[in-house]
Amino acid sequence: MSDLIHAPAGTLRGVPAGGAVTAFLGIPYARAERFAAPRPTRWNGVLDAVQPGLAAPQPRTSRLEGALGPGSDLHQGEDCLSLNAWAPGGRGLPVLVWLHGGGFLTGSGAQAWYDGALLAERGRMVVVTVNYRLGVLGYLYLTPQFAPANLGLLDQIAALRWVRENISAFGGDPARITLAGQSAGALSALALPGHSAGRDLFRQVILQSTPAGVRPYSIGEAAKIGQIFLDVLNLRPGDAERLRTLPLADLLAGQEQIARRIAQPTGVTPPFQLIAADGVPADLLAGPQEGVPMLIGTTQDEARAFFPQAEAELTARLFRDGSLRLAGRARSAHLYQFDWSPPGSPFGACHCIELPFVFGNLPAWHASPILAGAEPAQLEQLVAHVQDAWTAFVHDGSPGWPAFPHVEHITLT
Repeated sequence: MSDLIHAPAGTLRGVPAGGAVTAFLGIPYARAERFAAPRPTRWNGVLDAVQPGLAAPQPRTSRLEGALGPGSDLHQGEDCLSLNAWAPGGRGLPVLVWLHGGGFLTGSGAQAWYDGALLAERGRMVVVTVNYRLGVLGYLYLTPQFAPANLGLLDQIAALRWVRENISAFGGDPARITLAGQSAGALSALALPGHSAGRDLFRQVILQSTPAGVRPYSIGEAAKIGQIFLDVLNLRPGDAERLRTLPLADLLAGQEQIARRIAQPTGVTPPFQLIAADGVPADLLAGPQEGVPMLIGTTQDEARAFFPQAEAELTARLFRDGSLRLAGRARSAHLYQFDWSPPGSPFGACHCIELPFVFGNLPAWHASPILAGAEPAQLEQLVAHVQDAWTAFVHDGSPGWPAFPHVEHITLT
């Protein structure tokens, strides 16, 4: 397609991304002051959408770096509400919107892991990845007067609205949006239909490695953590407004202290995450999403990315049991379990191992321990297998295997 398009939000210039795909990177979908709800944004003139936007402020390392390898080296900043779109040319194409994982603390839609060019070309779809606020900036809660709950979720809603209003200019069909998320992104996708502002923004959903054993905080729990955060920063409850102007480094340092304080030996719940407020249900698995067609899956050894010696029971409790319960409630659900791992890998088929095959960006994973020792030909075979299934679901609502209670085991044949 042309590298210049005219969308309702403004005119954009993209960059060729291989084949017939054009990438439009770092598109601002909203603006937000610190601890304020996002506001839609537009621009005049031509926006050069040729490089990624800022990543949300976050720690420089992830708790999963030992399994996944180095993460993003993107520049960070609070002006981070941007998205990226890969368009293969054509009209009326289905759209895949991706919410990255990272425990509500780390990650970016612009990481090389999530480059959408290969998936857009192979799948004949428009692929969109989203940045949203993380950690204390996205999920701190003190009082409704100080800030709305779930700012990071409000960012995702703003991004989905932007996609609905502008994606036709990229060749996408706003009535054929599939929302996909992995880990924290999958939890967000579960929460969105219940939020008072989050309904009817997508047609179907892909939920990868949903940590269903992590329930949203109640308002009381979130407020208690918020008060502890103030205490960590030596602020009294009446000093909360000072958070709006404190150096960012102080906020992130306080976030790290809170994370250490509430850590549990076999827990994966982050200090700042979803809050059961404004329609987000306390039990995400019993929310209002039953009518949404779903592709749901886990990996065989999810918990081993967090705890290398973890037993199967922990994977079941944190991930698989909830996914099965969700599938049982859904009107239409297709289930998979990703079973493949390199021979002798200490991580097995752990959390995140399917991601290289969904997007197909194998070079971006070259330093990842979870793929160490794998044969390149086997990796390419898995890319084709997984991308064909995801593409079929995005286009037609079925990945090519029977609906639940069938569970498709993804591995080499």
